[in-house]
Amino acid sequence: MLRAEEMLAWMALSRAPALDVPTLSSVFEKLLDARGIIDATDTAQRGAGVPREAREFFAGSASAPSAAERVWTQNPQHHMLPFTDARYPQLLRALDRMPAVLYVVGNVEALNDPQLAIVGSRNPTPTGRDIAFEFAEGLAACGLGITSGLADGIDSAAHRGALAAQGITVAVLGSGVDVIYPSHNRGLSEQICRQGALVSEFPLGTPPRRANFPRRNRIIATLTLGTLVVEAARRSGSLITARLAADHNRELFAVPGSIRNPLSRGCHELLRHGAKLTETTADILSELNFSAFFADARTPPAGPKPPLSLEAGMDKEHKILLDALGFDSADLDSLVVRTGFKPEAVSSMMLILELEGHVQAAPGGRYSRVVRSRR
Repeated sequence: MLRAEEMLAWMALSRAPALDVPTLSSVFEKLLDARGIIDATDTAQRGAGVPREAREFFAGSASAPSAAERVWTQNPQHHMLPFTDARYPQLLRALDRMPAVLYVVGNVEALNDPQLAIVGSRNPTPTGRDIAFEFAEGLAACGLGITSGLADGIDSAAHRGALAAQGITVAVLGSGVDVIYPSHNRGLSEQICRQGALVSEFPLGTPPRRANFPRRNRIIATLTLGTLVVEAARRSGSLITARLAADHNRELFAVPGSIRNPLSRGCHELLRHGAKLTETTADILSELNFSAFFADARTPPAGPKPPLSLEAGMDKEHKILLDALGFDSADLDSLVVRTGFKPEAVSSMMLILELEGHVQAAPGGRYSRVVRSRR
């Protein structure tokens, strides 16, 4: 574990321009460590191969630690993980431009645990949100870490599913670890720190700029053994993560959906190009061959659960209406056409089905079938 002064030195290196891992590796042959680089004279830095931009940075006041950085180093849950540290995630070393240092809040050891990335739309359907939660919950219950990006939608559902199983979850940020985005996920981020870790390659205080997220996605894709995509449009950022996973020979999984759901198109595109069609947790576990990791874990759930069983005494008309709804969202007008029932009858029966927990209201005056009951 780095001492506070060493952490501050690595923070300065992470903010310096033109210092990537190959450059630092060469410089360390002469200047030995992070503190040695910063304390060296300009002549010594130049002789060791420190680029001009970095030397100018170290000569100015911008390289001095800020008050916020000093305070951050005092928390025992805050860690700097340079590439020279034996605890640095081994899978990230496969990156051509691996981060020189990672800022970590929480459990550093979690970064080397076997993990699966779960990613998808920021605006999923209720069904998609439930599927992400259930897969994460089932896989985390087996001991598989769940990694995502703390975004709204599928990311948040995946983190929450892992937390519900008392499992490990890792959130990789496109901002500094002290800048939670979106801000309303601060409570979720605090739970993640207790059961896993927040990770970022960006210096403290870095805002969530658009250009940061592809860099975040490459960490998500390579930190894990595989990526599961749940609901993604064709132009979704989740597909960037998926492509990066495939490029680094990671397993790629996708959940199929309705051809009428625009959020299924990205998943279907991945399936056409070789992603594994995924319906249950067993589909993932069998591909990743986790028998060694799960020898002592409890039997995994089969994956997303079937729809709630109907009560034996359900009226025939209610069952017809529920069958007409199927597993995609629909509005009342569509249900009137499908069933031939009068509009007022459909409206009344849908209210009853909602109260009984068989359907739920969806955006745009639509309804969707409840796939599972929450705890």
